[in-house]
Amino acid sequence: MSRIIDIRNTIARRVAEEIESNQLVNLGIGIPTLVSNHLSTQEGILLHSENGIIGLGRLAKDDEVYSGVFDAASQNATLVKGAAFMDSAYSFGLIRGGKVAVTVLGALQVDKAGNLANWIIPGKMIAGYGGAVELVNCSRKVIVAMEHTAKGKPKIMRKCTIPLTGLQCVDLIVTELCVLVVTESGLLLKEIAENTTLEKIRELTQAELIIPPVVGSMKILYLDGGSNNE
Repeated sequence: MSRIIDIRNTIARRVAEEIESNQLVNLGIGIPTLVSNHLSTQEGILLHSENGIIGLGRLAKDDEVYSGVFDAASQNATLVKGAAFMDSAYSFGLIRGGKVAVTVLGALQVDKAGNLANWIIPGKMIAGYGGAVELVNCSRKVIVAMEHTAKGKPKIMRKCTIPLTGLQCVDLIVTELCVLVVTESGLLLKEIAENTTLEKIRELTQAELIIPPVVGSMKILYLDGGSNNE
């Protein structure tokens, strides 16, 4: 019986490897919120939620007592020791003041120049772009955490075809298939997932990729809780 890949946690776990000590990190809605569950240590790492929290912890488990603490996606969350609450104006003041070291966001499309589209699909109702515009323009590093395709169609484009959130703002792209670094020359393939091939990645990616002599391996998680090494 074949094992089923845990796509969302595979992506979140790999993004967590990019988080360093002594950083203020913002986690966006969707897959990015799962990153908090994969940090090996909270020491020196402060997770920021734009609704007014510094010191966000992992997501609350289903059997934990309701705490009244929510992340930016309105999910029940936990806090680390020393966490602080603030109003929305102060929270966005931190973002606009350049205090956020890393922001992790989902995306509808990303292109080879690092342009990001993540807030609207023409013809569909949507609440708005939220804090994404400030985050991608004011954070020192922007990581996109997303599934590689949408209904089989590529999301990594030569050029975005829907309205943009930010211009040339993305530094790193993590999907369930690979890790890509945005460079001045295009998208550099840094890692390939254990269960896939270069041919498959090329087939599902519209943008051309830069292939270095050595490409790393990206760990895959499964819904049964294990990995290829377990």
